[in-house]
Amino acid sequence: MILAALLASLFAFAQKPSEVPPPPPEKPAAEEPVVEPEEENASSKPKVYDFNPIQAEKEVKVGNYYLRKGSLKAALNRFDDASKYNPQSAEAFLGLGEVRERLKDKKGAKAAYQKYVQLAPDAKNAAEIKKRIQKLG
Repeated sequence: MILAALLASLFAFAQKPSEVPPPPPEKPAAEEPVVEPEEENASSKPKVYDFNPIQAEKEVKVGNYYLRKGSLKAALNRFDDASKYNPQSAEAFLGLGEVRERLKDKKGAKAAYQKYVQLAPDAKNAAEIKKRIQKLG
């Protein structure tokens, strides 16, 4: 009985005219890639640093990680971002000074250390940082 039902359904299916899919739409000859105008290109826009002390703190933590790891360029970028997110972050300028000193950028290190001492004159290591400033010339 089941076999008969299967054969009947198979026969009915075979009798249906086969549906031919419609041909694909014709493609234009050669599509030119869409190029954004220069002012809308996301990569050309400068990064905006609104005051964001929470983001600055995160950048300092990641910068310290990279500094301990020995990735000085990555640490420099993180401390630089942190100093832009929060220009009153003494830790960011201390990190910038340390990285720039290791990268032999005496002028940059001196400027960062001076900003650190200006922001945190009562810090525990202020005397040591002042000696570093003198040593950098």
